[in-house]
Amino acid sequence: MREVPEFHGKVAVVTGAGSGIGRAGALAFACAGAKVVVADTNARSGAETVHLIADAGGAAVFVRVDVARAADVEAMVGTAVRTWGRLDFAYNNAGIAEPRIPLTDLTEEVWDQTIDINLKGVWLCMKYEIPQMLRHGRGAIVNMSSAVGLVAARQQAAYVASKHGVVGLTKAAALEYAHAGIRVNAICPGAIRTPALDRFITDNPQIEARLVGRYPIGRLGTPEEVAAAAVWLCSDAAAFITGHTLVMDGGALAQ
Repeated sequence: MREVPEFHGKVAVVTGAGSGIGRAGALAFACAGAKVVVADTNARSGAETVHLIADAGGAAVFVRVDVARAADVEAMVGTAVRTWGRLDFAYNNAGIAEPRIPLTDLTEEVWDQTIDINLKGVWLCMKYEIPQMLRHGRGAIVNMSSAVGLVAARQQAAYVASKHGVVGLTKAAALEYAHAGIRVNAICPGAIRTPALDRFITDNPQIEARLVGRYPIGRLGTPEEVAAAAVWLCSDAAAFITGHTLVMDGGALAQ
């Protein structure tokens, strides 16, 4: 990705940055010129992302974070401020998907864990990110939702509820802080070819064909495409965009 002039000297936090979409996002922000706080629960994969950024000539630091824990999130934002003095961008990407199971068989434990990480985690991130952005009168946040944050899917009740919640939370935050120069948007991707999905479809080739068949564009998305969208939403090119839900699904919801 080409460097983005307005990202130089700026600082970004990316959650779930140890692999997949989050790792691609961390690399994209670094390549655009931002210093990056790489946040993840997995210290090994998070450190790998930091090394990849360093090898590309960027600056990054790893913080182990469970986004469902307020103390962890507060420490993550504090690391950005202590290390580089500010926070300008946040890509709140961390999330999980529960196993496919009928709603009536869903356990309270799975429900709570999914909502805590996917929805409460986004709220906690913004709770601690926004005050730092208010200090210098501007900032941009991108929250990770999903195509099923706009429609539904069978046997994914907790995930669907959490991702619908992220869309609503994003709109609420955008309205509250637009006057303060802070923009808040969400991305709703369809199936993205992450390493985790690759491992799954390698063992189940018929599932890949079924997935691709859902998308008029004829393929799955890539983490780099989602990352590019996140960087763009944080850039001055998107300066008049807030409260928006960007669908990246190869045309699936247009059908």
